[in-house]
Amino acid sequence: MRKLNIAIVGLGNIGSYLFNYLKVNKKILTEKNNCLPIVKYVSAKNKKRKRNIKIKKKQWLKNYLDATKIKDVDLIIELIGGAEGPAKKLVFNALKNKKHVVTANKALIAKYGDQLSKIAEKNKVNLEFEASVCGGVPIIRSLKEGLIANKISKIYGIFNGTSNYILSSMDKENKNFKDVLSNAKKLGYAEANPSADLNGDDVASKLKILTSLCFNSFLNDKIYVEGIKEIDKSDIDNANKLGYKIKLLGFAELLNNKIYQRVHPTLIKKDSYVASIDGVLNAVIIDGKPVGQSIIQGEGAGPAATTSALVSDISSILRGNVKFPFSLSSKERKKLSFADIEDRTFSAYLRIEVIDKPGVLSNITNIFSKNKVSIKRLVQDPNKNKKISSIIIVTHNSKNRSLSKVVKEVSKKNFVKTKPKLIRIDEY
Repeated sequence: MRKLNIAIVGLGNIGSYLFNYLKVNKKILTEKNNCLPIVKYVSAKNKKRKRNIKIKKKQWLKNYLDATKIKDVDLIIELIGGAEGPAKKLVFNALKNKKHVVTANKALIAKYGDQLSKIAEKNKVNLEFEASVCGGVPIIRSLKEGLIANKISKIYGIFNGTSNYILSSMDKENKNFKDVLSNAKKLGYAEANPSADLNGDDVASKLKILTSLCFNSFLNDKIYVEGIKEIDKSDIDNANKLGYKIKLLGFAELLNNKIYQRVHPTLIKKDSYVASIDGVLNAVIIDGKPVGQSIIQGEGAGPAATTSALVSDISSILRGNVKFPFSLSSKERKKLSFADIEDRTFSAYLRIEVIDKPGVLSNITNIFSKNKVSIKRLVQDPNKNKKISSIIIVTHNSKNRSLSKVVKEVSKKNFVKTKPKLIRIDEY
C-alpha cells in the first residue's frame, strides 16, 4: 500500500478540523484512493494554544519551514493565510523542494499563482487550491475537469458569504448596515476586521483565480472593485420597490475579445436565481458552450466547507494525479486583453438626496442629457419635515464613463446633500 506523508502548517479552526477529519476518516480515504494518508507533522505559530486535537510530541515541528526540507514529507497543507510572510515562504520553498502543496489561501494564489504554477510544473508536483474560492462549492475542479469541453463566455455570482449575509439581512430584518454587521460578528460570519469582505477585495482575489481558469489566461490585476459599505437601507427598500434585490457580485466576461473583471453591488431582478441566494451561501453561474448555463451553490466558508475542498485536493494527490495548477501549462496559457469598466455599458440606479426647492429636478435632468445618459424611470420622494427630497433615477444602457461623469457633476451642485449613490443593474 502506497503512503502519502502530510504536514499541516496552520492549526486554526480549519487546520484543527482537517487534522481530526483525516484521523477519523483515514480508512475510507485509503479505500477510495488506494493510498494511505498519514499526518506526519504539524506546525503552528503558537504551540501552547488550546486545541481540540491530540498532537503527538514527535509530530510537532518547531520551525514550520522544516516541513519543506524533511525527506519523508510528500504533501504540505498551507493554512496560514495571507499573500506574504510565512505562507509565501512555505509554499515557494515547498514547491522548489518538490513537495506537493494544497492551500486555501486565495490571496497568495491571486498574487503569486503564475509564479507558483511554473515552479510546480518544473518540479512535477501538484499545487491545488480548490478551497481558496467559495469553500465547499467545487468550482475550481469543475472548471478544470467537469467543464473542460466548454468555451466559457462568462462567470459570475456571489463569492463572499459575509457580504451576502449583511445585504440579505438588511432586506429581510429591516435593519441598517451597522446593526447587521455587529450581529454578523457575534454569529462568527464576519471577522473582527471584515474590511476585505466589505470593500470587495476578497471577491476580487477569488475572481482573478476564476478568470484565469475560465479563459486560460494569466492572472490579471485589471479589475474594478467596489464594496458594500455605502449601501444604505433606503437603497435596499428602493430596489424592492423597483423589482430588484441588491447583491455583491463578481463578474468575468468576454465581450468583443476583451475580458472585463468587475466586483460591485448590483441590482438584479427579484425573480432571478441569484436573488434567491441569501445568508452566507455562495453561488457561481457559468455560461459556456455547449453546456449552456451551469449553477453551483453551497457554503462558502467555515471549517466543514473548507475541509471538504481541502480533502478533495488531497484525494487527487493520493490518486497520483499530477496536473497543471491552472489546467494548462504555463506555455499554453494566454496573455489576453483586459478591458476597463469605463467602456462597459450598463443601466443604473441612482439615488440623489437634494434640497427640496424649485428648479432642482430640471437642473439634474439637464446634466443627464448633456452626458447622453437617458432616463428610463424617475421617482421623487419628498420628506417635508427635513425639506429634503430623494430623487430615484433608473437609466437606460449607458457607458460607465458617462454614468461616472453624471455622478461627478451632480455631486458639485450646492443643492445636493450627499454624494449620489450609483448601483449598476444587470438583467440576469
